[in-house]
Amino acid sequence: MIRNVIFDIGNVLVDFCWREHIESCGFQGVTADRIGRAMMQSPVWSEIDRGVWSMEELLAAFIANDPEIGDAIRIVFRDFRTLVKERSGSVAWIRSLKAEGLGVYYLSNFSRRVETEAAAELSFLKEMDGGILSYKERLIKPDPAIYRLLLARYGLSAEESVFLDDTPENVEAAKALGMQGIVVESQEQAKRRLREVLRCV
Repeated sequence: MIRNVIFDIGNVLVDFCWREHIESCGFQGVTADRIGRAMMQSPVWSEIDRGVWSMEELLAAFIANDPEIGDAIRIVFRDFRTLVKERSGSVAWIRSLKAEGLGVYYLSNFSRRVETEAAAELSFLKEMDGGILSYKERLIKPDPAIYRLLLARYGLSAEESVFLDDTPENVEAAKALGMQGIVVESQEQAKRRLREVLRCV
């Protein structure tokens, strides 16, 4: 029986609006594409979520990916308030699950800067029973250690939990530990699939 629903945040409960963020900083077209490749689409981006590197180290690494647009990267890196946008149905979804008696948690690769600077877009966090943001633990998905930490911290059983994430690799890691898993393609698709899991398990 499923007793716990565990959510990723990005592209599940919020939209990761990196292109819109770049455009809000005044960059479009080819330049915006280059900034995206140097920053959000770069492997270095994971290090923001891991929480080990300093902001200076991260900025230097992004610039090293495309030094010619270093000034533009500095501008985009300056403010993360518009990097994510809360999905309109997130709070209602969480409340409906809790009303059914389910525990609701989050497990997300997430940075300190986005948590603090875009706090207005994370209103759903106070509705949840707890969770883990990767930067606080210096672990990121799909490392099994971060899943085990969540389960241990809140006394959850993997077999009684379902995990939702937009990245298949992260869902597979949860399933390898005994959880049910749902790859999120859209919020409506995820709601339907979760309802199926809750009915069948």
